[in-house]
Amino acid sequence: MDRKLLDLLVSPDTRQPLALLDGAGLETLNAAIAAGGVVRADGSTQAQPLREALVTRDRKQVFRVEDGIPVLLAEEAIATAQIDGFAGK
Repeated sequence: MDRKLLDLLVSPDTRQPLALLDGAGLETLNAAIAAGGVVRADGSTQAQPLREALVTRDRKQVFRVEDGIPVLLAEEAIATAQIDGFAGK
C-alpha cells in the first residue's frame, strides 16, 4: 500500500490513524477466522481469511484491505477483543 495514502487513512468512527497490520497480528486474526469466531460490527461473519488489513492505533479495530483497496466502513470493522491472543489488546 502506498505510504502517502496510508498516512492519510483514519478509522471512520474513531478517527484514529491506521497502520498496516503486522504479520503476527494477521496470522492470529486469520486463525480466528478459520475457527469461525470472527464477527464484523454489523453482526456478519468474516468467513474469508485476509491477505492484508489495517489496524487502529489502539489495536481495537481491524479493517480489511481487498485488492489493495481499504474497506473503511464502520459496520465492517472487526473488533480485536473477540480474538484470543491478539497482540496489544
